[in-house]
Amino acid sequence: MFRKVLAAALLAVFSHAFAAVDVNTANEDALRGIKGVGPARAKAILDERSAHGPYKDASDLGKRVKGMGGHAVERLQAEGLAVGPAQPQAAQAKVAQATPAKAGAPQAAVAVKK
Repeated sequence: MFRKVLAAALLAVFSHAFAAVDVNTANEDALRGIKGVGPARAKAILDERSAHGPYKDASDLGKRVKGMGGHAVERLQAEGLAVGPAQPQAAQAKVAQATPAKAGAPQAAVAVKK
């Protein structure tokens, strides 16, 4: 019984460890969960993203964040950092509105007249 619980716990930990973290949507805690991203690098990534918008691709991330060259970005991608396609601000707002704040939260019904 103990071995089954231990195996399930290890599986959960390893599956969480390999989950990709998107640099365009991640917060500081999520970025710091990537091996090789400390507090200073996470702050630099977030500051640059808030100042100049989302990153287009991995090379854009390497060019815009001081101290992150091509090899550093490749290493971080191997650790689970993902640079997804940059979405326009309007698309990000629509996604944020479409996702409920809490699971099971009541949602307002919208009546559509034809």
